[in-house]
Amino acid sequence: MKTAWIDLRGLSSELATAVIEESTHLGIGAVVLDDPELAAKVPPTLEKAAVVTGETPTTLIDQLVGVVDILIADHSIAEKFEGLRPGLRTGVLVKVLGEETLQLACKIANEADLTLVEFRQDPSKIPLEILLAAADKAKGSIVTVVEDVEDAMVTIGVLERGSDAVLLAPRRVGDASELVRVCQGEAETLELEPLEIVKLTHLGLGDRVCVDTCSHMQPNEGILVGSYSTGLMLVSSETHPLPYMPTRPFRVNAAALSSYTLTPGNRTRYLSELRCGSEILAVNTNGGVRRVIVCRIKMETRPMLQIEARTAGGDVVNMVGQDDWHVRALGAGGSVHNFTELRPGDHILGHTMTDQRHVGYAIREFLHEQ
Repeated sequence: MKTAWIDLRGLSSELATAVIEESTHLGIGAVVLDDPELAAKVPPTLEKAAVVTGETPTTLIDQLVGVVDILIADHSIAEKFEGLRPGLRTGVLVKVLGEETLQLACKIANEADLTLVEFRQDPSKIPLEILLAAADKAKGSIVTVVEDVEDAMVTIGVLERGSDAVLLAPRRVGDASELVRVCQGEAETLELEPLEIVKLTHLGLGDRVCVDTCSHMQPNEGILVGSYSTGLMLVSSETHPLPYMPTRPFRVNAAALSSYTLTPGNRTRYLSELRCGSEILAVNTNGGVRRVIVCRIKMETRPMLQIEARTAGGDVVNMVGQDDWHVRALGAGGSVHNFTELRPGDHILGHTMTDQRHVGYAIREFLHEQ
């Protein structure tokens, strides 16, 4: 999980106050400010940080030192602020403008407890990649200035590790919430449970959807699909050997086009709604979760099989998928179960949800599916 920082400098008084109120209960890592009076409006649950350079007036620095929790100084003057006040955390600011300052940032990130990095506007993230690689074993944290929420999404994913935190100057109320959502991502794990197969029915022709992602999926990984929003089954990626054709490690032969799948934000979507660029959740048999991007969906008419299962508590979980041997469900320990070899009494993995759904969102109202 990454940390969201909010930059209040330069905001109007009205917007800054509103953003502080918005940020109070979001889990913001810190707010950066340059106004001692504004600091008084920040609740003690939020850490306050100030950034100073050689151009910052001494009188303002003295005022900020007394009201902030973190003081970040430009690398050229950082030594002056070490041990300035008991309990005051310090960090170093580096503006990366070229090769020389990039190398300086790499050095500082390996030594400082906190490094705030501002990159010259550049369409490439290669300088950040170099910095993260150079500081891979560093104990300190790296905070990177970002332009907007989309830039934050890219920044926290660079080299998979990403920056430890991102600093955003919000343009409106709501940006802080969006930034926290991006930084927190999805839950790292999802609770899976064994489902006992109770009935299998050959249905005849229907339209099934293959979901082709932009990711290389693992043998114990797939996506959750189901006919009912309250229960989904874990269907395997095509990473296991197939007769007559090569494997497709990016693909899940998922289910009927009207089936639900789980997407970020605890939302379900119909497979028919997915498009190139959609985000869904890949889930492994240990419950590990990650976002993956859809490259395409491939819908074709095939013989269909209805699989009915029950949880240990007796809840019904249902799905309709392609009636073919090479389509597989996943079980405990990464076991693989070909659809056409399933029998009543067999166990596969699934996930149950307590809330009903309306346009994919969890709702608390009466809704019956059968």
